[in-house]
Amino acid sequence: MKCAVGAKLREGLTVQNVAKIDAETKIIATQRQGEGKKEEIKVKAEIKIFENLKDADVAEANAELATKKAAWAQSAELAQVESVKAVAIREAELQREVELKNALTRTKKLKAKFVSEASVEYDVIKQKQAEVVLFEKQKAAKAQKLAAEAQFFAQQKAADAELYTKMKDAEGILAAAEAQEVYVKTLLQEFNGNYVELRDYMMIDGGMFQEVAKINESVVKGLEPKISIWTNGDGSPCSSGGFAEVY
Repeated sequence: MKCAVGAKLREGLTVQNVAKIDAETKIIATQRQGEGKKEEIKVKAEIKIFENLKDADVAEANAELATKKAAWAQSAELAQVESVKAVAIREAELQREVELKNALTRTKKLKAKFVSEASVEYDVIKQKQAEVVLFEKQKAAKAQKLAAEAQFFAQQKAADAELYTKMKDAEGILAAAEAQEVYVKTLLQEFNGNYVELRDYMMIDGGMFQEVAKINESVVKGLEPKISIWTNGDGSPCSSGGFAEVY
């Protein structure tokens, strides 16, 4: 009985020890497995970090390379643009030089043409001006001649008119003289050839006596006569020996 209990106890202890050993083994295995896992994770993390660093380096290198490629492309494009621009500028300069030469050539031709035409036109204008001056001189000479002829004609007409007037005046005077002669002869016959009576009659008929009377009257009025009366001293006028003067 004791042997059986002892065996049971030993078996129980053995099972217990085995279980304990298994548990400890499992714990150790788990710990080791965890530590291995940690180491694995750590290694993986370090590998990942290393990979990330490498990727970053690669990305940076790629970016730098891309930047350099872009700069190289830009430089190449700029160089190409500058080359095209330089070619265009040179072509424009050459075109400008060609156009300038053509313009100078056309200018010279036009200048020569205009100078020739202007010279011909100037000669024509000078000829026309000379013709105009000659025509004006001819017109002025003709007008002067016509004016002189008109003046001579007017003077001749005036002289003829004056001569005619003088002739008519002379004829009138002659006719008046002849009429006066006939009149005087007739009067002289009426006065039986007495020239004194004829003179007095003609003076009376012509109003000569009336004119003489008027002249004498005006002379007397112009003299303003003063009358002085002499007296005898007693206030009475002189009857004899006294006189009155009239100034």
